Amino acid sequence: MLPSIELRIASELAAQPRQVIAAIELLDGGATVPFIARYRKEVTGGLDDTQLRTLEERLGYLRELEERRSAVLASIEEQGKLTPQLRADVENAESKQRLEDLYLPYKQKRRTKAQIAREAGIEPLADALLADPTQKPEEVAAQYLNVDAGFADAKAVLDGARQILMERFAENAELVGSLREYVSEHGQVRVTVAEGKENDPEAAKFRDYFAYSEKLGNIPSHRALALFRGRNEDVLRVKLALDSDPEDGSRSAEPNPCERKIMVAAGIRDQGRAADKWLVDTARWTWSVKLALSMDLDLMGKLRERAEEEAIRVFAQNLKALLLAAPAGAKTTMGLDPGIRTGVKVAVVDATGKLLETVTVYPHEPRRDWDGALHTLAKLVEKHGVQLIAIGNGTASRETDKLAGEVIKRVAPAKVTSIVVSEAGASVYSASELAAKEFPELDVSLRGAVSIARRLQDPLAELVKIEPKAIGVGQYQHDLNQSKLAKSLDAVVEDCVNAVGVDVNTASAALLTRISGLNSTLAQNIVAHRDANGAFASRAALKKVPRLGDKTFEQCAGFLRITDGSNPLDASAVHPEAYPLVEKMLNDIGKKARELIGDSATLKQLDAKKYTDERFGLPTVQDILRELDKPGRDPRPEFKTASFREGVEELKDLEAGMLLEGVVTNVTAFGAFVDIGVHQDGLVHISALSNRFVKDPAEVVKAGDIVKVKVIEVDLARKRIALSMRLSDEVVRKPAGEAARRDVPRGGKPQQAARPEKAPANNAFAAAFAKAKHR
Repeated sequence: MLPSIELRIASELAAQPRQVIAAIELLDGGATVPFIARYRKEVTGGLDDTQLRTLEERLGYLRELEERRSAVLASIEEQGKLTPQLRADVENAESKQRLEDLYLPYKQKRRTKAQIAREAGIEPLADALLADPTQKPEEVAAQYLNVDAGFADAKAVLDGARQILMERFAENAELVGSLREYVSEHGQVRVTVAEGKENDPEAAKFRDYFAYSEKLGNIPSHRALALFRGRNEDVLRVKLALDSDPEDGSRSAEPNPCERKIMVAAGIRDQGRAADKWLVDTARWTWSVKLALSMDLDLMGKLRERAEEEAIRVFAQNLKALLLAAPAGAKTTMGLDPGIRTGVKVAVVDATGKLLETVTVYPHEPRRDWDGALHTLAKLVEKHGVQLIAIGNGTASRETDKLAGEVIKRVAPAKVTSIVVSEAGASVYSASELAAKEFPELDVSLRGAVSIARRLQDPLAELVKIEPKAIGVGQYQHDLNQSKLAKSLDAVVEDCVNAVGVDVNTASAALLTRISGLNSTLAQNIVAHRDANGAFASRAALKKVPRLGDKTFEQCAGFLRITDGSNPLDASAVHPEAYPLVEKMLNDIGKKARELIGDSATLKQLDAKKYTDERFGLPTVQDILRELDKPGRDPRPEFKTASFREGVEELKDLEAGMLLEGVVTNVTAFGAFVDIGVHQDGLVHISALSNRFVKDPAEVVKAGDIVKVKVIEVDLARKRIALSMRLSDEVVRKPAGEAARRDVPRGGKPQQAARPEKAPANNAFAAAFAKAKHR
């Protein structure tokens, strides 16, 4: 028998069974991952949020497996075919795939050719030829003619016998498992261009794969997803072959390794006996007709699944980095949503994000009212005391950045700062139901400017209003399993929001919805109660919110902050359930809470062990002391901005060899994209991220990082910029318009294994750009 679910998960997490059992009990009891990770460390032995998310996922899979196992056992037993050995095999199946392999012979299916042959009494012939190949098939088959059943001659009878054996071989669970393992190791994905698509402009993005092959196990996620997209768009023909199969797709005269495995499993040997050729052909037909296609579907499906899992992981990493980007803070901010023909949309928000004023100016083509725009913006800065100007990084962003620079020079050079920010998802928010409720009278185009301003003040608070998939930091996101993607991204948002905490008296309903224990209805109830009764004076007052019961309060209270409330502990991450413990500390030292908070010297003198008991262990007490020292500490980094180089505003302004500063906008499996202020992100290929070997770009950079890069090459025709973070790399100087020919940047220490064993045509930069363009 397999170990219990708890033991299996404990083994996978390298944790103790008691930790896993405790975590499962908490999850089943309705506790959230952020709550368990933060406030139940003693119970779970310190499992962190990453371990708990993995545990939660595996728990779901294994419970589904056990449910399916019970159904399979019941079905086979009902058929009267459940032998002790089969029961043991089913009970020891470690995966859904293995379970389905075992169940296949007993699965109800439509009437097959093999079944028809059995009903006609032909199965004894199949058994006889397999047991004694010295018999002549045609002569023996004559004894099994059954005209009424459609078996009127020896050929039809032998075809029926073959169908019986083929079905039997194809339903041998051990054999199928062995074949799957072999093909996983020796399978090769071979790709050709679909007929008539060679010169199709729409197919050009897949040109790297028009004649391409790679070992199944070596294909990285982004390349696999590109292949599947090309196949779905009917541009590529993708098939799985064995590495021993002829390249031209012809059938070898000799059995291939998989066909030989079938022969061995069935006891078939070609010794020149009368039935040997017929039996060998039966084994070969089993592979080509019964198993090759199903194996292709199965393993290509697994490739897609692995690729999607990796793409979702990368997306989640990028999203987390973006959500936890440094906030500029509570400052009056002007948001500029750049546009040319439609003008620059302007919105000013106060330090809390409240909208103060909006306007549209037209400094660019076709009106070119530069002076008028300057005058309008300068008046807004002076009127509202603007401290920050946030400029969206879309079309005309650098021109608008210039405009903002002139405004600052004219009004208050020392008091106002302008920053270019990502506007990804701003248009999605503008047209959303949430934005319509928040600004019912405001034009859709102006809502984007509000979003841009607020996301500079606090990226997390604003980005939670946008569907995570719309933020644009993934690759091939529209090709992924949308349910899995949404679940993963929602978990990231939940973890980030709860890691930072929110001010319950200023947070939007969208932000409150992401707090542990809350949902959309409760979040709306909190906002409605706040609007009707004024700011919450304490955490305890949250219990007056309709439908917010004790269990919900337990889950959410520690992540909700109340500044300047009646209890100073309400502004910290100390959970209300631990307030009596803090009171005990205060009684021991004779101080009030306001006096102890931030008093590092006194806090260091307290012995954490003294305050442990059955409920609060040492980890929690230590957490409380750290929180009292720096209450409500924000895990996000200090706010910094990148400085784009003057005079470098468009692609044509770039020159190979330039050293620039930029912001990482997206991290993929093959490198990082960096905004250097020319309306086209450049790619730092994985091989150019560092002088050391880099397996995963996320080891080196994350979205939002400010980095220094060198321009390695610029391809104006294809709008591609190759960058390197190895500033000693040599540049490529080539005639304008000539396609790049290199694999990786030259100079420094070459990174071995940066390029796959069989990369597509053109260089690694070109290939990476081709994938990224359609992510």
